[in-house]
Amino acid sequence: MPRSDLARHDLAGTDLTEKALAIHRRLCGVYGCPIPYFHDLDPVSELISSLLSHRTRNAESGRAFKALRARFNEWDSLVAAPTEEVQALIAGVTWPELKAPRIQAVLRAVQERAGGLDLGFLRDMPVPAARAWLEAIPGIGPKTSAAVLSFSALRMPALPVDSHHHRVAQRIGLIGPKVDVGPAHAILRAQLPADWDAQTLYDNHEILMLHGQRCCFHRNPACGRCAVLDLCPTGQARTEARAPRDTAALHP
Repeated sequence: MPRSDLARHDLAGTDLTEKALAIHRRLCGVYGCPIPYFHDLDPVSELISSLLSHRTRNAESGRAFKALRARFNEWDSLVAAPTEEVQALIAGVTWPELKAPRIQAVLRAVQERAGGLDLGFLRDMPVPAARAWLEAIPGIGPKTSAAVLSFSALRMPALPVDSHHHRVAQRIGLIGPKVDVGPAHAILRAQLPADWDAQTLYDNHEILMLHGQRCCFHRNPACGRCAVLDLCPTGQARTEARAPRDTAALHP
């Protein structure tokens, strides 16, 4: 689908670019843009951190990353280590038995393709090409490639989409109810200005993620205090559905 079609694709005919920008401006006011980056890892370290974080709480993935960093002075040593040792070090994450061999396999692929464990060269590539280079490695998907480019010291303008970001985007109508997280990356990025810098795209991801964590919960979203309720068809429907019951309760 062409970029212009991706940006404006909406069954109701709404201009999703304008809607996405309105949401960005409003939530930036709520959560305080620009939002500071939470760390400044080199891109290979960010790659490992991102692979650990899949379906895992930040605290647990953070502990696992620190355990790996404390054990291995160089990431080449992690690649050569027994997989059982790596698995034991990351035991607190979800599916350590899958992540340990996956991390080692991904790092081996980087070594083979790049001639070593150094992804600094990605800085000199356009974002789509850098993401394609990463995603050509089995085990690296859109979320991980975007995280490596955006969150690491590369600070490149890529838009990650995590589960919170994805949930808010679906409920508010920026993507359809059947659009998975992977395809959502291209659709949501196309709705935003092509010339946005890394900080602004990072802000966009962070405010939607934070909104999912602090207001638009997986269960029982707090629609009554949502700053973008008037732009959210899901929230409006939930609010309207509760209104008759509330009225009945007041008038038994």
